[in-house]
Amino acid sequence: MKLAEALLLRSECQKKIESLQSRILANLKVQEEDRPHENPQELLKEAFELNDQLCALVKQINARNNIAALPNGTVLSEALADRDMLMKKRSLLAAIAAKANERDYRLTHTEVKMRVTLPIGELQKQIDSLSRSFRELDTQIQAVNWTVDL
Repeated sequence: MKLAEALLLRSECQKKIESLQSRILANLKVQEEDRPHENPQELLKEAFELNDQLCALVKQINARNNIAALPNGTVLSEALADRDMLMKKRSLLAAIAAKANERDYRLTHTEVKMRVTLPIGELQKQIDSLSRSFRELDTQIQAVNWTVDL
């Protein structure tokens, strides 16, 4: 199995666990004479088994991420951390730019006027640069994910 396939399987397991949780909660309480649509004990057992499988899969993925490397020699675990930080920085700047672009509506001319304290044009250039860096790094990570065996 390729690393990318394991990542898809991990995502599928996580979604299935969320679904099982919802189904358990939906069948947790019923009126006195009613029966639940599904047996919450069986669902809980299935959720626990799936959690164990997910844990084993995550350990395999993490172990492989600590060994597999990008063409430049950076191991995947470091590249993933770098990619996450690029996205966090980009998100922060995007939130700042969005807030700066909000209109301040004044009812009269005597109200306080607001001004933006950061150069929005420069922020937008940084956002674009971070987006490009994220895309380039993500492409490299995805390429490795589809070539490396788990």
